[in-house]
Amino acid sequence: MTDKIVTIDDTDLAILGMLQDNARVAHAEIARRVDMAPSAVYERIRKLEDRGLIRGYEARLGARELGWGLMAFVFVRTADRPGTPRTGEALAAMPQVQEVHHVAGEDCFLLKVRAADTEGLGLLLRDLGAISTVTSTRTTIVLHTLKETGQLPLPGLEESARAGPAQEQTPRGRTMQEQALPGRTTREEPARESSAREEVGRE
Repeated sequence: MTDKIVTIDDTDLAILGMLQDNARVAHAEIARRVDMAPSAVYERIRKLEDRGLIRGYEARLGARELGWGLMAFVFVRTADRPGTPRTGEALAAMPQVQEVHHVAGEDCFLLKVRAADTEGLGLLLRDLGAISTVTSTRTTIVLHTLKETGQLPLPGLEESARAGPAQEQTPRGRTMQEQALPGRTTREEPARESSAREEVGRE
C-alpha cells in the first residue's frame, strides 16, 4: 500500500522550501517573498502542520562536537514473526539509535547509530544483542560523511533552481532588462525618433 500524496499549490511549496532551508525564518519574511499578508502565511503554515506536511521543527546539533563523532549502520536479524513490532519498538527506544528501518532481504532492520568511539559502539552492540529476539548483527562504521540531510527534494523549487533566477517583473509586466537605462532609450523611443526624422526630411 502506498501513502496518499497530498496536493499543494505553488505558494505552499515555496513556504515549505523556505522553512526546510531555515525553520527560524520569520513569518513576515516569508510573507514578503510570497507577496502575502503575514496573517495569511501563518494560516497556511498552520494548515500545512495539520495536514502532516510539516512534522515538526528541530535544531541540527553537531554530533562530533557533542561527543558522538562515530556513526555506524547496523543490520539486525531477528526471530520475530512477520508483523510483530516488539523488536522494532525495543530498538527505537535506545537513545543512541537515530533511525530504525524495517527492510526487505535477509536482514530485518537497518539502524543508524551514534557512539563516542569504538568502545562505545561495542557496548551498544552488546545492548542490541541482549534483546531476546535479536539473532545476529552486522555493523558498518562510517569513515567520512559526504552528505547527511533530512531535506526532501521539492520538484517545483528544484526546477526553478536549475533554470536560474527568474527575471524580475516591473509594474508594466516587462522585465528589468526591457527598462530604459540611464542615458539610453527604451524600445519604443527609437521608433518615435525615426518617425520624427522622416517628418523633417519631407519638409
